[in-house]
Amino acid sequence: MSTPQAAPRPKGAVLMTARFVVGHRNGRHVLIENGEVVFEDGVITFVGRGYGGEVARRIDYGLALIGPGFVDLDALADLDTTILSYDNQPAWRKGRVWPKDYIEAGPVEMYTREELRFQKRHAFAGLIRNGITTALPIASLFYRAWGETVEEFTDAAHEAADLGLRVYLGPAYRTGNQMVDESGTIGTYYDEPRGLAELAEAISFCERLEGSAGGLVRTMLSPDRIETCTPELMRRTAAAGRALGVPVRQHSCQSKIEYELVLKQHGMSPPEWMASLGYLNERTLLPHGTYVSGSRHIDRPGRDLEIIRDSGATIVHCPLVSGRGGGGIDHFGRYRAMGLKIGLGTDTAPSDLVMNMQIGMIVARLMAGTPLAVRSEDYYDAATVGGADALQRPDLGRLQPGARADITVFDLDRPHTGQVIDPIQTMMISGHGRDFSTVVIDGRFAMENRAIPGSDEAADNARAQAQFEELMAKYPQRTVFHPPAGAIFTSAYPVDWSDDGPRVWGQPQG
Repeated sequence: MSTPQAAPRPKGAVLMTARFVVGHRNGRHVLIENGEVVFEDGVITFVGRGYGGEVARRIDYGLALIGPGFVDLDALADLDTTILSYDNQPAWRKGRVWPKDYIEAGPVEMYTREELRFQKRHAFAGLIRNGITTALPIASLFYRAWGETVEEFTDAAHEAADLGLRVYLGPAYRTGNQMVDESGTIGTYYDEPRGLAELAEAISFCERLEGSAGGLVRTMLSPDRIETCTPELMRRTAAAGRALGVPVRQHSCQSKIEYELVLKQHGMSPPEWMASLGYLNERTLLPHGTYVSGSRHIDRPGRDLEIIRDSGATIVHCPLVSGRGGGGIDHFGRYRAMGLKIGLGTDTAPSDLVMNMQIGMIVARLMAGTPLAVRSEDYYDAATVGGADALQRPDLGRLQPGARADITVFDLDRPHTGQVIDPIQTMMISGHGRDFSTVVIDGRFAMENRAIPGSDEAADNARAQAQFEELMAKYPQRTVFHPPAGAIFTSAYPVDWSDDGPRVWGQPQG
């Protein structure tokens, strides 16, 4: 298959100006009023005021904030099935854990390759619309036959390059999967040879795709949730990550069930187990870091957070998805004061990091009982330099000469914005992810005036809805007791279908 190719960049220097610019000096962000940013051939050449050089194009964005692109370390790349569990609980009775008889019958793929390709493109466009310029995709494995495939991620690389999104790609793999029996007992089913074969394919993918599309496409290793991994898979993943020099993302400490399964199987907490395997280092990314010793979620004493901190790994904080499940780290201000490295992820719909930051700030202040626990710039740092540093990319997440030209324009002149105070604080108070009007990635205009070249948002939304409803209709196959879809997905209020029986919203009759 052909190597993904990025679109050409505009010729000559481009100067962007707005009421506010987030520059970067002496290792930290600074605000520049009536500032200017100049880039050429994918690189930022000037940040400040009074640029005296020649430019091919000048663009004034008025009352707006020009800032660095967001780095999403757990970026939604899915038609998000997590939202289906919002009011449909407990999760194991609603298709979020495979029943034993489904595994014994042989899990099946519920999307075609073309549907998966569309799913990735649709999600990638959504990330760009929300000011995310660097993304490490995440998607559900609940509707997969097992792990993700090299073919679909080769397709994803082409779609990312076509849209101009900077990505770190790697198919998810696993040696096990959570399984529930009819008593409601949750355990783990293992197929280690299958998972190890998938790891070998993921390594080959990294070797083949790393640095393609002019550097827009990078790679990572993406083992699935820690309770679905055997020690051998963990050891081989850690060794491959070091040999390849790529990030390794390991979902861990995200649920009590996971914590208890790992403790039961290995006699250690997830961080203790990873440390015992020599798994953790400065290139390890750990969504979600919520269920740890010393938190309100876990009574067991231990040094989980200290282990993560001392290893140099980064916690990927996803406030929205955690909050929807009644969780949340305890808390951002405490983690930061401990010296933990923190980046941000979306992980659920909408792919809105602004919303995630807003919710994260509120939860942190509630947990701490004081607004002094966290400030707006703490979360903005996590969304920009925090993510870039986790990837060991000092050329991302900041606007300074020599950095890659990943630039966003956040419109502050919107009806819902209200009065503008400090632009970052205004973003945290009343902003939306969809307030980004222009996104530049690696010196290319990935979005201008909220339009993405080659994307028909209305048509894509309609296709996504139809595809999603088809998936919902298949849920009974992999739900314990195999209830009808209407019993899995309840509505907020009784639905009057006249003389028709209960059915899922949008599901065809008959």
